[in-house]
Amino acid sequence: MSIIEKAAGKIGAGTSRPVSPGDNNHPGNDSSLIENALNKQRGSHAAPFVATPVEPMFNDPDTIAMEGGSQVQSINLARLHRMGVVAPDAEKSQIAEEFRIIKRPLIANAFGQGTSRVKNGNLIMVTSSLPGEGKSFCAINLAISMAMEMDRTVLLVDADVAKPRVPEYLGIHADKGLLDVLQDPNLKLSDVLIKTDIAKLTILPAGRTYKRATELLASEAMNRLVEDIGNRYPDRIILFDSPPLLATSEASVLATHMGQIVMVVEAEKTSQEAVREALSHIQSCEVVGMLLNKATPTPGADYYYGYYGSYGR
Repeated sequence: MSIIEKAAGKIGAGTSRPVSPGDNNHPGNDSSLIENALNKQRGSHAAPFVATPVEPMFNDPDTIAMEGGSQVQSINLARLHRMGVVAPDAEKSQIAEEFRIIKRPLIANAFGQGTSRVKNGNLIMVTSSLPGEGKSFCAINLAISMAMEMDRTVLLVDADVAKPRVPEYLGIHADKGLLDVLQDPNLKLSDVLIKTDIAKLTILPAGRTYKRATELLASEAMNRLVEDIGNRYPDRIILFDSPPLLATSEASVLATHMGQIVMVVEAEKTSQEAVREALSHIQSCEVVGMLLNKATPTPGADYYYGYYGSYGR
């Protein structure tokens, strides 16, 4: 059994009970889950998997179709393949299998499948301690993987409002979005949503920059929006690609709305001190999972990502 399979088992067990101060999964313990995971990785000499950056290729805005007020844009699937992103038309791949394992406990928590249903569990934030750890890459992979479920739909919200990356990754054109809807009470959400040719995947772009973005995300308008998108469709999962926790204050504000948080940690680079400090900013959320990204595979094991556990309060 691979480390990731063991980790997935820990996730399923960890989300149903609070963790005591003496539990090894607690972020403040010196023998913490992150420490153990990183120590395991340091013993290996295999080359890590790194997605190859590709120049953005945006669709021509003049060719964008409209459907029920929302834009409909095509995602360049061949480009996703080159970037190492999960693609619905791809044959079985290692990264697709990894994110199938990662998404399973998140979906179970969101809809009470084999475990207690987590309050607001379909509102999932993907974040990191610092920039560059791969949170947007992981958020997009999770979104596409979840959209491949038979009975779920996915709304991916580009909530990294200072440095939005989702349109660039997917090669789509975005103008107005989340911040515009929060500022303008006459602007409908449906007018800024982007439906994609991945049948069950819809994108809410970040929108145009606004100097008081933190206050907008903490506003009553944001409360109403989150409640609306979280409850309107019973089969919907909403993923938020948020800013890094130690880079801006927006992520801490977003966390107050979430039922689950996926914390992306770059293996062999992000310090335990940074992880612990970041975790202190998201104490409002009961379920936090850690995804070890860019991990060096153990010789003979075929995995690139590890979902190493969760803790609750």
